[in-house]
Amino acid sequence: MTLHMIRLCVGCDTIEDLVAWHGNSPDPWPLHTRMAPKRVDELLDGGSLYRIFRGLILCRQRILSIDRVEAGGESHCRIDLEPRILRVAPTPRRAFQGWRYLNPDDAPPDLDEAGGEGIPDDLARRLREAGAW
Repeated sequence: MTLHMIRLCVGCDTIEDLVAWHGNSPDPWPLHTRMAPKRVDELLDGGSLYRIFRGLILCRQRILSIDRVEAGGESHCRIDLEPRILRVAPTPRRAFQGWRYLNPDDAPPDLDEAGGEGIPDDLARRLREAGAW
């Protein structure tokens, strides 16, 4: 069964900020976390990392690999993400610390499936807040 992760995108207000931070490298994007997930097989079975920007889930990236890494006597988890970013229907989500699992039933649909391709994030946020989308 597929399982996803969800995490706050701290330091970036938009998807464009995130892309500028990582650059246009075709290599997988590394994400480092202190705690390693226990449900690795489910995450690697088609799972994605959903990102929250300023209270809204706006995009996702497919999870390619999850490894435990030792550095300087301490261990952490390295999650490699597909560099391609898929926009999703903006979905409100409260802040939390670290990352959480996200069931596929609770994951927002991709924008091309939701019929919102090309809508600016700010407009989508206002439509969601007004209950119109």
